[in-house]
Amino acid sequence: MKAIKATLLVAGLFFIMGGTAIAKEKDVNKALIGRFAEEVFVKKDLSEVERYVRADYIQHNPLVKQGSAGFKEFFAAWFAAVPDWNYSLKKIVAEGDEVWVYGTYSGTLEKEWLGIPGNGQKYSFDAVDIFRVQDGKLAEHWDVMDIYGLFRQLGVIK
Repeated sequence: MKAIKATLLVAGLFFIMGGTAIAKEKDVNKALIGRFAEEVFVKKDLSEVERYVRADYIQHNPLVKQGSAGFKEFFAAWFAAVPDWNYSLKKIVAEGDEVWVYGTYSGTLEKEWLGIPGNGQKYSFDAVDIFRVQDGKLAEHWDVMDIYGLFRQLGVIK
């Protein structure tokens, strides 16, 4: 009986400790994404990208080249085309090594971007960005965004 109690006690401790480690990983990853969003998206400081994004960053959005260099190139062009570029983070959810971020992108298209001529048109659209974290940095990215709404607002489609 004592052996069973000891086994259950040890198993319970491993379960609790494992749950604590998982909760801590979620909190650490959410904090990482929060800092990344603040530094890179809100402050538009692309010099911070290497601090948060792995050089071999995998990008699943076909408009953005691979790696941290591809990330910087895409956002440098977007920031230049939209001087009042704004990002509003609304919610962060973490599960394991993945972090889901819901936010709103907005601004005024003043210069050409993605082949769309600058037209002074204001836009605002929502997106969910999904990041995989590896070794304390962003390793992979997927997104789901309201491209139809963005292109409609910019006059690309009616």
